[in-house]
Order: sequence, then structure tokens, then C-alpha cells
Amino acid sequence: MQRGEQHVLYIKMKLTIHGAARQVTGSMHLLEVGQYKILVDCGLDYEKDRSILSNENFPFNPEDIDVVVLTHAHIDHSGNLPTLIRLGFEGQILCTPPTADLTELLLLDSVNIFMRKAAANNGGGKHRRGKGRFNTHAQPLYMQKHVMDTVERFVTIGFNKPFRITGDIELTFVPVGHLLGAAAAVFKVNDKGEEKSIAFTGDIGRKNYPVLNDPQPLPQVDFLVSESTYGGRYHSKDKNVEDTLIEIIEKACIREQGRLIIPAFSIGRTQSLVYTLNKIFSTGKLPPVKVFVDSPMATQATEVFRKFHNHVNQEAQDFYQKRGDEFEFDNLTYVETLKDSRQISNYWEPCIIISSAGMLEGGRIQDHLFYNIQNYYATILFIGYCAKGTLGHRLLRGDAIVHIKDRDLAVYATIKQTDVLSAHGDHNDLMDNIKTIGPDKLKHVFLVHGESESMQLLANDLEKEGYGVTMPEKGVSYII
Repeated sequence: MQRGEQHVLYIKMKLTIHGAARQVTGSMHLLEVGQYKILVDCGLDYEKDRSILSNENFPFNPEDIDVVVLTHAHIDHSGNLPTLIRLGFEGQILCTPPTADLTELLLLDSVNIFMRKAAANNGGGKHRRGKGRFNTHAQPLYMQKHVMDTVERFVTIGFNKPFRITGDIELTFVPVGHLLGAAAAVFKVNDKGEEKSIAFTGDIGRKNYPVLNDPQPLPQVDFLVSESTYGGRYHSKDKNVEDTLIEIIEKACIREQGRLIIPAFSIGRTQSLVYTLNKIFSTGKLPPVKVFVDSPMATQATEVFRKFHNHVNQEAQDFYQKRGDEFEFDNLTYVETLKDSRQISNYWEPCIIISSAGMLEGGRIQDHLFYNIQNYYATILFIGYCAKGTLGHRLLRGDAIVHIKDRDLAVYATIKQTDVLSAHGDHNDLMDNIKTIGPDKLKHVFLVHGESESMQLLANDLEKEGYGVTMPEKGVSYII
């Protein structure tokens, strides 16, 4: 670890929230322990009023960061790492082994998205770059080379295995569900024999989620930086994942003999969905229905889930022992080529199509929508959140006509939504996670990664329980 052997005589901890401050994307938090600088997460900020290229304007010198700690792979936590390296960061990136593999997939996909958008904006022309900065009007934020440079910096640490960053700073990753490999980052600092501690939750998962383990209780710490995405929001409790999917599939594919199209994020959501469908069909709860997983990245991510099979929950491991691969079953096809993807439109038997992206902003899902949005016998099932301004959001709010692939199309398909496969913990899950640390021990809670209203609702309930709570403004520092 660079500069890891020096001993700080007087340790003062300073926390600065540089991203996901009263908003959801762009998680990036700077923890300074004496002169040592730790960046926790380095995500893309893609709020609607921000240009992607504005992500290269770091509020600090990347060369000054000693180490990065990455809580999990999602782009709003990892997506700006290649920019940090492009602009001078030379240290290590600490994360769990599954996070390293999944982050590589997501960053490479980001490069492809950047390149397509840059080509479109430049009329298909080639890109040129100056030293360290892009010098034309529409350039990618980073290139594949920078992603591979990022991958080379990963140093992986297992769950619940204390890792000494310096003589005075110890890091432990605590599993939090949400995504394979996702962890809370817990720091212990030795200040002349006195221990100080702070934890960063990353994103917190929910209990009884398919494939993933439940969040593990946090250890007792002095300070906590907690996400608040679902503050004030509650998941429905009346039906579980299997029962919900059985009801929808039975109507869409068996009684109506139609097709069910499910937009799903390739990493995490798709694997949980496929496993649940496997349980439904392999145990005879429904007659066989053809299932297409039409996402090359989902296929690659599934291989990562297989590689780290010891990280999935006990139910999934037991299923594997009794019935075999959780992510493979009769009538399931992983679609690889674009040609095969387009052939699905000629498959007239009842079927289920799982494709990315989850909010319908690009990806192969748009082809499936284009050919099915005017099909009375098609059902579009949303299993995740759709941000305002996306095609998914427009369909969910009930728009009668939507614009897809340069055409305005009337919506005749049935539009449905369920939150049973949301991987985020809701208000109660967040409260339970924080309350594992009593208000007598926890000196202060800093809420990040949520809209202002969600943060405020969570803060109100925490304050009623006796916790001190702050909703930091972007760039404000706190001595802790």
C-alpha cells in the first residue's frame, strides 16, 4: 500500500461527501485520517441536469488519493474509477472478489455506451483526445485502456477479514446483500491506543431476496454513512416473489397464450429472476414456458455468479445440490448474437423475454418493445425503478403513445409493475440496519444516496429513536 508504512502522530478524521449528496447517483466520499486520504466509492453522477463529461471535474486532485475502497459494482458507485485513474490516481482499489469481476463487466459496458453516444453525436466520426482531457465536442469519458488500468488496481479482500491499510487504519468488509459481493466498509482507526470507527453502508439489500444472503448486522461504530434510497418507501408484503411471478405468467403466457417481456438489469436482477423461474418450472408449479435471456452481459454476469457460488444464499446452494445449476433449466435459452435476438420476434409460441436495460434506455429491450408494444397479447412487466424521463417511466405513468426507434407507437400491450424483485432495502430495512447500533454508541449518522424527501423521512424516524442525523450538502467537510 503506497505510503502505508508512515505513522501519523496525531490522528484527526475528516469526512467530506463529494457525491450522492441529497441525490441518488455519483457516490463518492473522502475520508481523511491524518494526512492519509481514502476515497470510498467513485461512481458516475448521471443526474438529468449533468453532462457525463462533467464527471471528470473532481473536487480534489486524484493524485492525492492514497487508496480507493469500493463497496459494490453498480455504476453509480464504481463508474468513475477509470476517470480517476486517467487523471492521475496511482493507488490500489480495495473490494471483494465478486465486486472486482462484476465491476469489470459494467465498466467495459460503459465504454461501449460512451463510444456509441460519441459516434452518434459526431455523425459517426472518429474521436481524438488531448493529454488528460478530451479536446473535441463529443468524446467518451474514458476508453477501454483506462478500464483495464482500473482492473489492474483491484486488490480483493474477503468478507469479515480485517485488512490493515496502514499501521493505524484497519478495513473490514461486511456483507449487505443487494448485489453479489456488495459490502459495507468498516474502518477502525487507532489514535494513540484509542479506537475510532466509521462505517459506509454502500447500498443495503433486503431480507429473503432470491440468490443473495440477507444483510449482516453492522458492528458497533462511532459514525455511520448510510444510504437512504428507499427512505419513506415500503415494499409490498402481501406476496412473495414466486407467487407474484406465477400469477403474472399464468395470465400472460398460459391463459392468454401471449408473451411476457421483462426489462431487467443484466447484473443481479436477471440472475435472481432466472433462479426464481427455475424454481417455478422445475417444481411443476406452472407448465413449461419458453424463456429467453437476451443480454450478453447478463450471460457473462451469470458466469460470475457461478464462479462465486459460495457467496449465494443457503437456499440457492441447497437447490444446486438437489436440482443442479440454479441458472439453467429446460426451455431456457441465453441469446448471444444480435441475429438470434431479432429472430425472437418470429417465435409465436407463448414465451418470456428477459432483456436489458431495465429502464428501457437502449439495449436489445428496445427491439422487443418496438415489435410488441402494439401487441394486445403482450405484457410488459417492470421489476425495478424507472427514473423520470426514461421510456420506462413514460410507460408506467400511462402514456398512450411512446417514441421508440424514431417512431411514435400506440401502447396496446399490458403494462404491469412489481417491487418484489427490488434489491434495495425499504424504509424498515434501513431503520433495522442502522438500529443494530444503539444511539448511545452511534455518535452520528450521515445520510447519502437518496433524494432529499427520502432522506428527510428516514432522518425524522431516526431522530425519534434518539440518533443524531445530518444530510450533508455536497462538498461540506466534517471533523469526526
